[in-house]
Amino acid sequence: MKKFFQEIKADIKFKSAGPGQKLTDSAGEKTPKEKSSQPAVRPPRQGPTDEAQMAAAAALARLEQKQPRTRGPMSQDSIRNQGSSCCLPHILLPVRKELQAEATASGSPDSPGTNNTVPESKEEVSPHLAVPDVYFKCPITGATLRRDQRDARIKEAILSHFSTDPVAASIMKVHTFNRDRDRVKLGVDTIAKYLDNIILHPKEEKYQRIKLQNKVFQERINCLEGTHDFFKAIGFQKMLLPGPDQEGQEEFYVLGEAVKPQSLERHKEQLLRTQPVRATLDRQRRVFRPSVLASHFDLPPDFFSLTAEEAKREQRFRAEAVERLSVLRTKAMREREEQREQRKYTYALLRVRLPDGCLLQGTFYARERLPALFEFVREALQEHWLPFELLALGGQKLAEDENVALNECGLVPSALLTFSWDLAVLEDMRAAGAEPNKSVLKPELLAAIEQLC
Repeated sequence: MKKFFQEIKADIKFKSAGPGQKLTDSAGEKTPKEKSSQPAVRPPRQGPTDEAQMAAAAALARLEQKQPRTRGPMSQDSIRNQGSSCCLPHILLPVRKELQAEATASGSPDSPGTNNTVPESKEEVSPHLAVPDVYFKCPITGATLRRDQRDARIKEAILSHFSTDPVAASIMKVHTFNRDRDRVKLGVDTIAKYLDNIILHPKEEKYQRIKLQNKVFQERINCLEGTHDFFKAIGFQKMLLPGPDQEGQEEFYVLGEAVKPQSLERHKEQLLRTQPVRATLDRQRRVFRPSVLASHFDLPPDFFSLTAEEAKREQRFRAEAVERLSVLRTKAMREREEQREQRKYTYALLRVRLPDGCLLQGTFYARERLPALFEFVREALQEHWLPFELLALGGQKLAEDENVALNECGLVPSALLTFSWDLAVLEDMRAAGAEPNKSVLKPELLAAIEQLC
């Protein structure tokens, strides 16, 4: 390496010396003149060897790496200057190009002409999703709702129902707007007790008045949304009446004189049996022609998304992974872990292959039971009274009378099932000279059949 740089230095001195100028050595002494009368002819210089070229490239690369990052352009400028003045441009030019390529690829902010902004990766959405999304139905209006619209649109529907049936709307508000089910039950039971006292003692005036500042009323009823709307809807009026000490007035709910005890009994029963209004899952029932893509499912993200609570549970499961791997697991333990893995899914997309090859598709909750699946299929059949069977992958027979969840049967997040008529019934029909219809589905469903793609 040292010899190589000495050759470069000597070459520079030779080229920089003009005609008639004398060369000096490194100590500044004059070189004695040649005694021969012939002019000195310098032998042609040989190009550097391959090893020298590789050594020079490596040396320059190391020097460049040792330079501070903020001086990147300066080092590249020096390379550029060396390439224009040095006697070895065929060595330095490839090195310079390589350094520039590395600077561009690394996206360093120090390199001129580079962009240090990394574009965000965009998730590609397949144009051929098996279902576009998960949708729900409002039980009051029948409108189709997205997942993120459910609560707001349900509340809007309940509030708009006040103009039609204020009693029913107020009861729905009590059960739906308040999430704490224990507190709702306590408040509803207390209201029912107030109404029972009026029904059992219709002549006693003290039971027809409810003091709003009463401790029980404040702790159990006043804290719930919709309770005041209910009292007003069934005939109570808010009034100021003298208190027990006759010194001031207090607020009471007083029952109107025209209200009959029979109506209070009806309203009480309605209040006790009503459940929260929740959007129902839209099955999105679809029928497809026979296809080789029957077992191919391209699902939207909602089928795999987890709630905050589910995400925390998954983190806890991962923390237990080391302990699970270090313990000899029994078959029962493995089955429990498989079931736990299945619980991470919220929805299931199921297809049923019919005898004619057509496919019936529907969306379900992952924790729905098998009877819901059989009912969904039965509603689509022309001969819905005939018993049938559903087989999962591997020939697993699903029993309609078993109250087992879909995720416990391994049917999440998607599965292809096979439909067949009950063999015993089919043999009886054939013995009687009858056959089930070749077209299994109802005509209105076949009219909307689609091509699976």
